[in-house]
Amino acid sequence: MKKNKISKNWINRQKRDIYVRQSKIEGFKSRAVYKLKEIEKKFKIFKGVNSVVDLGAAPGSWSQYAATKIESENILSIDLLKFERIKNIHQIIGDFTDEINKNEIRKYFGKKISLVISDMAVNTIGNKDVDSIVTGDLCMEAMNFAIEELEKNGIFLSKIFMGSSFNEIVAEAKKSFKEVRVFKPLASRKNSKETFIICKFLR
Repeated sequence: MKKNKISKNWINRQKRDIYVRQSKIEGFKSRAVYKLKEIEKKFKIFKGVNSVVDLGAAPGSWSQYAATKIESENILSIDLLKFERIKNIHQIIGDFTDEINKNEIRKYFGKKISLVISDMAVNTIGNKDVDSIVTGDLCMEAMNFAIEELEKNGIFLSKIFMGSSFNEIVAEAKKSFKEVRVFKPLASRKNSKETFIICKFLR
């Protein structure tokens, strides 16, 4: 399929997407916010939370939603890509696995974190097995970060793709967290292999 035809199909899909339309009406930066809203409604991940790190935050809708739940000064967003600033939220442009950025995160909060959220995924290439493995690697990086930085009763939420690395990631999560759940929000597109892993209470 030619590139311009793919682009037209994407544009047409966006126009038909109720979540895209709703995000524009409500002032959110992307439709991804409705996945987080569903997860919060089902799992109450913001209950009792006083600090949030949003990994791979661009364009920022998850951070925007987090700011409706806790004080925005207690949210830190980090992404490799430059993205528009969100009022009162501390933002870092860089790799969250870089020790310099980890130290900046630690310095900003001065204590362990309540909640780590990640909607990261690589740009898909169309090979579902490869896409799953590479996105799975990102999920593991995010989980390792969360294990290092979360408080004892902290929560970790991450995108994960169904595929060859899925069971391995869930098994690894169960080694470090007492409660591990998997959930696919209605806002996730039906043809998408994405789902989300919700991990609570470090062992």
